[in-house]
Amino acid sequence: MATSNEFELVDPPSDGISSVKFSPSDPALLLCTSWDKSLRLYDVKNNSVKFVLNSKNPILNCCFDKLDVNKGYYAGVSRKLVSVDLITGLTTDYGSPHTQPIRCLESSKETGTIFTGSWDKSVKQFDPRTSNDAIGEYAQPGKIFALDVSHHKLVFAMAGRAVYIYDIRNMKEPYQKRESTLKFMTRTVKCMPNGEGYVSSSIEGRVAVEFFDPSEEVQAKKYAFKCHRQTVDTKEIVYPVNAVAFHPVHGTFCTGGSDGVVGIWDGFNKKRLKFLPAYPAGISSLDFSCTGDILAIASSYTYEEGEKDHAPDSIFIRPIVESEVLPKHIKKT
Repeated sequence: MATSNEFELVDPPSDGISSVKFSPSDPALLLCTSWDKSLRLYDVKNNSVKFVLNSKNPILNCCFDKLDVNKGYYAGVSRKLVSVDLITGLTTDYGSPHTQPIRCLESSKETGTIFTGSWDKSVKQFDPRTSNDAIGEYAQPGKIFALDVSHHKLVFAMAGRAVYIYDIRNMKEPYQKRESTLKFMTRTVKCMPNGEGYVSSSIEGRVAVEFFDPSEEVQAKKYAFKCHRQTVDTKEIVYPVNAVAFHPVHGTFCTGGSDGVVGIWDGFNKKRLKFLPAYPAGISSLDFSCTGDILAIASSYTYEEGEKDHAPDSIFIRPIVESEVLPKHIKKT
């Protein structure tokens, strides 16, 4: 349940929150997508909805444009990338749609382009400044489950435990091809704010911390750990880790699992910092504000156990105390 310094956003989606994303420049603005076919733009500061857009199909992900803060994007079962003017609410459908749903998308600050990853086994690149169609299409060996881009690195996880890394300045071929450290299907991938690597999570209650530098010295630092597990009557129950979010200032990160728990971790020092009290439903998405002092937590059943009664979908806004996210080696004076 929410603690005294948390609050729930008004008018949450009615079915399956698929993503929550803060603006890269305004800590008050939060986008939210849902299986109820809606995109919501929240004013977190005033706990209000600026607008709701309704699609014909479930929406699976969204992002803000990292160069034009008044523009956002969403995609999903419609197979199309759609841009949204966040001032007027007007939308534009982009050409070159995927042939299967788009599972993930992200904006690149370095190039101003948008990358989409689809279950049709392809990644596409769009440049909203120059074309309404994709400027690049890159066939892959498996369905794209998760994607992130930062510091000229594009990372995506696929079926079959494959993880590909591209340098977005040269998309002709992958910079690296890897097999995931995790033994089961990847749920999410997030790049470290410092550009040194990424964190991925799986359906099997594990998280992997990986680094881009292929040298043996750096690769020796990678590791994976168990989390989001409970013991009930001597039996261990393992929950999918659905969400990862990095703190933009300190580089620590939080994870959200289907157990309804949010964990905060110091990845470089391999330390657990904190577990937040359990939320009413599983955690489907997480994001820190650009200033790092607010965490958005989507509490939403993700249907691992099929149709059943579950708590209503909610978005909790939690103010973050700096001591909760400081790496272990930093001591407050």
